[in-house]
Amino acid sequence: MYVGKVKGFFLIRFWFGGDTAYSDGFEQIGRRLGPFDLSAIPIGAYHPRWFMSFVHVDTREAVKIHKDIRSRLSLGIHWGTFKMTREFYLEPKSKLREELEEEGLDQAEFVTVELGETLEPKRD
Repeated sequence: MYVGKVKGFFLIRFWFGGDTAYSDGFEQIGRRLGPFDLSAIPIGAYHPRWFMSFVHVDTREAVKIHKDIRSRLSLGIHWGTFKMTREFYLEPKSKLREELEEEGLDQAEFVTVELGETLEPKRD
């Protein structure tokens, strides 16, 4: 993990993933610091895997991070603005939906927003 932050804002526990590759360190973060109310997890700029897997997660690994850190709501970041790598720049959004379905997770647990859209998490 290159960058990662844990913050508490107004009684909300927030985790920011930054640029990261996958490791078992996320399970440790979940055990020691989780669960999180909201997490920003990167989902884009992942192809070709032989090169990018050392610096960026793909959508499958992003879903693993979501589960590992015990995030109640995750926001997919690091996608859709610029074409940075070989995958189509809008691909991560659809791939994320596929991964969530494959894992049997609610699509509302890990979301993406359109450019300029606001996300307002619901409070329990």
